[in-house]
Amino acid sequence: MKTIFKFKYLLFVSVGLLILFSSCDPNRVFDENETLPENVWDRKNKLPFNVTITDTVSLYNVFINVRNADGYPYGNLFLFIHSTFPNGQKFTDTLECVLADANGKWLGDGIGDIYDNQIPFKHNVRFRLAGNYTFELEQAMRLEMLPLIMDAGIRIEKAKQ
Repeated sequence: MKTIFKFKYLLFVSVGLLILFSSCDPNRVFDENETLPENVWDRKNKLPFNVTITDTVSLYNVFINVRNADGYPYGNLFLFIHSTFPNGQKFTDTLECVLADANGKWLGDGIGDIYDNQIPFKHNVRFRLAGNYTFELEQAMRLEMLPLIMDAGIRIEKAKQ
């Protein structure tokens, strides 16, 4: 009986702390990740993220989130980032996400054999149109089925002034 109570108490405290710390990020406008099935990123699997921007005056920083496992066979990850603006205008950027240094040491925050990276994509940009933006992430590596990429996503935050 005491074990169940301790578990419920720890679960309650953990959830409370998670909510507390996740809500303490006043600059965050959008932060979402997609989990890749079986930790494999199929080239055909484009990850869409829909973001509503209402503030056209502030400056923003845009980051790409990548979670990889220790056995990922490369030190980098190339992405195509397809952006669609509220007026229908489309742009495609190519981004190299460096995941390991020249010695093969994984970058980012690691727990066990999993590493989280937040790669800068755009700094101090202004979204000139209010409305819905779509950002679509597409892996651009030579492998059709890219192993050991667990999650990918996008983060948009207000730039500190």
